Amino acid sequence: MSLLAAVLYLCVGALLWLSLSHSERLRGAVRVGIYALAIGGVAAHAAVLYSGLLQQNGLSLGLTNAISLIALAVVVLFLIAAISLPIESLGIFIMPIAAVTVLVDWLAPRRKLLAVTATPLQSAHIVISLLAYSLLSIAMVQSLMLAWVEHRLRRRQPSRFLRALPPLETMEKLMFQLITLGFVLLTLTVISGVFFSEQLFNEPVALTDHIVLSIIAWVVFGVLLAGRWRFGWRGRTAVRWTLGGFTLLAFAYFGSKFALQILLRR
Repeated sequence: MSLLAAVLYLCVGALLWLSLSHSERLRGAVRVGIYALAIGGVAAHAAVLYSGLLQQNGLSLGLTNAISLIALAVVVLFLIAAISLPIESLGIFIMPIAAVTVLVDWLAPRRKLLAVTATPLQSAHIVISLLAYSLLSIAMVQSLMLAWVEHRLRRRQPSRFLRALPPLETMEKLMFQLITLGFVLLTLTVISGVFFSEQLFNEPVALTDHIVLSIIAWVVFGVLLAGRWRFGWRGRTAVRWTLGGFTLLAFAYFGSKFALQILLRR
C-alpha cells in the first residue's frame, strides 16, 4: 500500500508537470483522471497511516509517521483548494514530497514508541495544529513557486509552463490567504498549548523548545501579515519571512522528535 500510494503520487506530479509544461490548464477528462489518481493515492496513504498510527492503547506518534500524517493532510487540503483556486502547479512539488514521506515511513526502521491516549481536548488540539501546519506548508510551497517565477521573469526567461500559471498578483494573494488562515489556526494552537497545558497534557506549561519555537514562528507570521497590511510587503520580502516562519515551525514540530529518535536513537 505504501508503494502504491507513492507511485500514484508520483504519477499525479508527473502528469501535472506534463500538462502545465505544454501551457495547458487542467480541464475535462484530463482533470478528472488526474484527480482520480490523486484520490487513489490519498486512500492508499490513509490506509497505511491507519495501521501505523492507531494502536490498541492509543495513538503512536513517531517521527516518520507524524511527517507522513502531515503530508497526507497537505495533499488533502491541496486537492480541496484546487477545486476552486488556481494552485494546480503546487502539486508538482507537493505530490513528490508526499511520495517521499510515504516511502521513508515504510522503509525506516521501526522502534518501540510510546502510544498515548488522546482525550477530546487533546484531539482538538492535535487536529487544529495539524491543519495550521498543513496550510502553512502549502503557503511555503506557494512562496517558493512565487520566488522562482519572479526569478525567471526578471531574467526574461518565459516558457510554456510560466504561461500556464496564474498572474503573480494572484499567486501572491493566494499565498497570503493561506498564511492568514494558517496563522489563525496557529494562534488557536499556541493559545491552547500555553493556557490549557494542564488540561491537555496533565502538567503545567513549561518553556520547552516546542513551545518557544512555536511562539517565535507565530510572531514571525504575525509580523509578516502586519507588514503586508501596513507597508504592502510582497515579493522577496514576503518569501523570506514565509520561509523563516515555516522553518521555525518545522523545528518546533519535529526538532525534538528528530533529536530523540534519529540522533540519540531513543
